[in-house]
This record gives sequence, C-alpha cells and structure tokens, in this order.
Amino acid sequence: MSYDFQLTDDEKRELLRIARATLKEYLFSGRVPPGAPHRKSLTAPAGVHVVLHGQSGPRGASGNIQENTPLYKAIQENAIGAATRDPRFEPIKVDELAQLVIEISVVCTRSKISSPGDLVLGTHGVMVQVADRRGLLMPSVATDNHWDSEVFLAQACSHAGLPELAWKSPEASVETFTVQGFNERDLPAQSFAFAPRR
Repeated sequence: MSYDFQLTDDEKRELLRIARATLKEYLFSGRVPPGAPHRKSLTAPAGVHVVLHGQSGPRGASGNIQENTPLYKAIQENAIGAATRDPRFEPIKVDELAQLVIEISVVCTRSKISSPGDLVLGTHGVMVQVADRRGLLMPSVATDNHWDSEVFLAQACSHAGLPELAWKSPEASVETFTVQGFNERDLPAQSFAFAPRR
C-alpha cells in the first residue's frame, strides 16, 4: 500500500494552509471549513499524522496510517484531533493559534514486518496494533531519542497502553511506513499568520 504522489512545496503549503484554516474555524465555531482542493494529489486517499508544536514543545498529535480518507480531509480531521482530543494535553485555545507550528506527515509506503531487523531507523515509522489498541510513532522519534529497533517497537506498544513486549505476540500486527514530512517553520508563508475575527 502506498501514496503515489511526491508532493511539491506548493502542495505542502496548501495542506498546511488547510490545517491552519481548519483549526481557526473549528476553534471559533465548532465547524469544519467546507470545500475541497482541485489537485488530484490532495484528494487521493492517504494516511496522515499531524503534530502541533507550541513554544515549549508539542501541544497535541493525531494520526492514522490507513488510506481510507481523502488526504485533505484526513488532515482536517487530525488537525482537530491533535488540538482537542490528545489525552496528554489540555485542548488548544484560540489565543494559542498564533504561536503554534503545524507539522504534517503524509504516509507513503506501508508494509508488515516480522522482526526488528526489518526496521530502518530514521526511515521507517512503526505501528503496533493488538485488538483495538494501536500505537504509532513517526520515523524521527527513534533517531531523536537514540533508540534501537526493539526499544522503538516497545515504545510504540507503550504509546498504545500495551505491554512493551506486546509486539512479539502472535496477535500483534506490526507495520512500518515511510512519510513525506513538512512543517510551517520549513515552508513559511504569509498566509499562515493568524488574525482574530473582529
């Protein structure tokens, strides 16, 4: 399974604009902005992960690697999820929007693995699922924390509230994935600036 398009910088900026416009509208009114982009690459089904970074660190994250929702809609859903439903953080308030940096990862290739040796650290993210519990970590998490493959898998399990060795269980589904990652800091655009309604 894979997402077939290599996004251009303009497409990445459009997705970041969609995420920010969605957050602004949702936090003001509880509604999701209507409409859809015209580019095929932005309406193809894709998995995504959205992280909201505040001044002192992460303020929320949400994602799904399943390709069952158009890319722009998956970004809208997970931007809202990161802002309002990450149990590790208090929900985002409107007056925080100006300080937030949005990071998006679009999931590309996915494959099931049978051993930690199949993981390429820094390239692969991981998802471990047992029954209805699922832990997902982005590729950069392993290298940022200097983890080896087994620790990476154990931390994905912990992220799902599973025992650290749950990835070894016959009931476990373990997948790797690659991503196209980008954020507002690396792709600045004037339209990202937030101005409160009057």
